[in-house]
Amino acid sequence: MATSPSPSLQPSLHALITASHILHYHSVLDAYGHISLRHPLNSSLFIMSRAIAPASISSPSDLIHYHISDASPVDPNSPQGYGERHIHSAIYKSHPSANSVVHSHAESVIPYTVLSQTPLRPVYHMAGFLGSQGTPVFDIAKYFQDEDLQDMLVRNQHLGDALAGYFANGNNVTLMRGHGFAVVSESIETVVFRAIYTAKNAGIQSVALSMMGGGGDGEIKYLSEQEARDSTAMGIWSVSRPWELWAREVERSGLYENLA
Repeated sequence: MATSPSPSLQPSLHALITASHILHYHSVLDAYGHISLRHPLNSSLFIMSRAIAPASISSPSDLIHYHISDASPVDPNSPQGYGERHIHSAIYKSHPSANSVVHSHAESVIPYTVLSQTPLRPVYHMAGFLGSQGTPVFDIAKYFQDEDLQDMLVRNQHLGDALAGYFANGNNVTLMRGHGFAVVSESIETVVFRAIYTAKNAGIQSVALSMMGGGGDGEIKYLSEQEARDSTAMGIWSVSRPWELWAREVERSGLYENLA
């Protein structure tokens, strides 16, 4: 745990705390859920908060450094961490290009984790990163072992490894049955962007589906493969615009404090 980060690390810690606040402000995280960052100076480590509500994270003393190999804290005297940190360690271990991970329980997404015939697919250009064929669903029940608590939480390495496998072949978002979703990216700004627009896309798709059920004509026109690919690139090169706005929103809200 770093209470006095080096000058080269400080901007990353500030961004990680800001990201937690942004995700809470946009209802992607509530009292639960978390975001992490691969250590920018040591790729064998990652950083995430101790086990508190994301909106309450305020200083480097709230952040814990973990080994990617097994999700153990670098400092054995660190405060209690999130039980589901294995989501993050397993993804970083399996996917070297991943530098930030979000795990959310956003309610707009949950229906798509339990409706097997209705995949979450991009319905507008802000969510092309979901992929034209839709997001895969990780069903934890397939991977429980005899000693596992079946509370739907990814509490250990073998469950984390199973989830990490769903991010193969360039997949950015994986839904988690009856639980939520996980998002990966090469930057903290982009992973926040993707988490927010995953939840927004789910809400828009649900409205479109309800309109069809209420007598609307036709079928939903999802993004094509080319549209999804080009929209994904657009989101990456333009991500600084929403990030700057969202950071200013949380700075001025009065609820959050960032001392990093």
